[in-house]
Formats: sequence, structure tokens, C-alpha cells
Amino acid sequence: MTSIKQIRKRYAYSVILLRQLVKTDFKLRYNDSVLGYVWSLLRPLFIFLILYLVFTVFLPVGKGVPHYPVYLLLGIVLWNYFSEVTSGSISAIVGKGDLLRKINFPKYVIIFAGSFSAFINLIINFGVIAVFMIVGHVAISWSALFIIPIIAELFLLAIGLAFLLSSLFVKFRDVSYIWEVILQAAFYATPILYALQRVPTRYAKLLILNPMAQIIQDARYVLVTPYSQTIWHLYPNKVWVWFIPVILTFTTVIVGALYFRSKSKNFAEDI
Repeated sequence: MTSIKQIRKRYAYSVILLRQLVKTDFKLRYNDSVLGYVWSLLRPLFIFLILYLVFTVFLPVGKGVPHYPVYLLLGIVLWNYFSEVTSGSISAIVGKGDLLRKINFPKYVIIFAGSFSAFINLIINFGVIAVFMIVGHVAISWSALFIIPIIAELFLLAIGLAFLLSSLFVKFRDVSYIWEVILQAAFYATPILYALQRVPTRYAKLLILNPMAQIIQDARYVLVTPYSQTIWHLYPNKVWVWFIPVILTFTTVIVGALYFRSKSKNFAEDI
């Protein structure tokens, strides 16, 4: 009991600060817009509508994919969260430079605040996905509960990269441009718009090793359709390969957190 009280006391200030930063970040994000928080729903829906029309009417990529509207929307929502956390984190530390010079507080709170703010959007968008699933008569089973560890993996991957990118940007301002290019390339290398089954097997086996591809395909498998090809479908006899994306995710978290910790003491001076 004593150890639990000590832990609570140690991190009480961080939790209070995190809560306040999340509230502030979420409010400021839509403060000057007419529709306000509604944009957290409209933005992914508009992107979905455009992509759905393009890839079903003009380029029938989704032809033959069961529940393709939900299949596509789920991929877009998960990718948007990953993109929002990583891209938003790059300038997070630099943007709080004045605060860092005035107040001494745990720097990781800034990164967690942006991540939790994006996570609120993710939860809201999952409400939209649920509506699409009901309207589209998508069968929901107990396997849907596996979405929880899948989202946990997504959170860890995004926060790990957020720690790394934000601390690198303090010294190297080119990081934002480099990451923008990487993110754009990764979007097309991840099966968001297309079904992985349409990709030649030898290339699909490489793409699925990308943690984001594995996360999106697993999420589609447990929520939308067993038609979604996963890493265990592509590597049925190589169980050790199934863990490669997860290992990459945890490696990213560890490397990102350690690098952030090593540089955080000098953030105020380096900005």
C-alpha cells in the first residue's frame, strides 16, 4: 500500500498537468472553426467519401471486398490517428519552448497530451465506424474484443515515434520535411485503400511486416471481415514471423523513450 501511495504522489503533478494540457489542446484545435468539434467527425468522413468514390466508381479497387465501405473507413481512421500523433508531436517540444524555460516539469507530459488528444478523436471516430457497421449489417462477434490490444499496439507505436521525432526536431529542423515524405510513402505502402490479397504474395509478405499494415489488417479481421489477410495467413508455418511487427513496435517505444529521456534535460537550452 505504501508503494502505491508513493507512486501516486510521485506522478500526481504529471497527471494533473497532463489532464490540463489535453483539455487545452483539444479546445484550441477547433477553437476558431464554426463547426468546432464536429470537424473531428467530418474530416475523416470527407476523406472517406472522396476515396470511396474514387476507388469504387472510377478505380474499382474495392470490388469483391466484403463490407468495403467499413473496411476502407476503418483503415482511414486508424491511419489518421497514427499520422496525427506522429506529425503533431514533431514540433510539440519546440512549440512549448517558453513554458519549458519558465517551469520545470516532466517533458514527456507534452507528448502524452498530444497523443491523448488524438486518442479522443479516435474514440469518437470509432462511434462513426460502429454506425457504419450497423447500417452495413456487419456481423459482430466476441472476436471484436481483440480490437483492444490492437489499439494498444497502435498507441505504443505512435507514442514511440512521437518521442523520437519530437526530440530529434529540437536539434534537426529538417525532421518535419523528412517525416512528411516518409509518411506519404508509408500511406501507399500500407493496405489502406486496397485489399492486401490484390498484392502479389511475395510483396504482401514484406508489406505485412510493417506494424501499421499488421495493425490495420488485424483490426479489419476482428471487426469487419475474415477476408482481411493477416500476417498469420501469409506466414502460416512461421510463427516467429508473427511477432516481428510487435517486436518492432516495442523496439520503437524503447528507443524513442530512451532517446527522449537522454535529451529532455537540455530541451530548454537547445530550443
